[in-house]
Amino acid sequence: MSLSGELIAFIGLAIVAIVGGLLLITLTKVVHMVIALVFTFLSIAGIYLLLSAEFVAVVQILIYSGAITIVMLFGIMLTRHHETEKPAKDGWRKFFLILGIAGFALVVYLGIYNLDIPVQPTNLHEENTKQIGIELFSKYVIPFEVLSVLLLVALVGSIVLAKKEDDEEEEGQL
Repeated sequence: MSLSGELIAFIGLAIVAIVGGLLLITLTKVVHMVIALVFTFLSIAGIYLLLSAEFVAVVQILIYSGAITIVMLFGIMLTRHHETEKPAKDGWRKFFLILGIAGFALVVYLGIYNLDIPVQPTNLHEENTKQIGIELFSKYVIPFEVLSVLLLVALVGSIVLAKKEDDEEEEGQL
């Protein structure tokens, strides 16, 4: 394996994704967790760019890094929560967590290292957005439209739930 710019970029993006994931589970403030999640989402989009999946990378940035993060922040702001500092847990729990993560990483590494996938010629780098569009709007047009209706129903439902809680709070204050 030779050291190339693509490998260096992958290693950098993978480290950012892993550190973002670790920060996500170790930080205590919810807003900081969301920011760590954004770094993870952006680094995954960078990995998609390295794989020549430009459409998937842009969707990753728009939907996950943008929309999902905004929805999570709105959820944080609309809910009541009392931020109290929890006492630190014992060191054994962290030790076993790190041991489990290291074991999982070793098993995944050994599984990928010994994997032999035959190389097949593909045309992935040629008009991949056009190929996705043709597949999406020819074979999968019904699930695509059902998904749009489902997202609309979820949006209306969340507005109704948020509105109902506001009405109950106003009645309680009178």
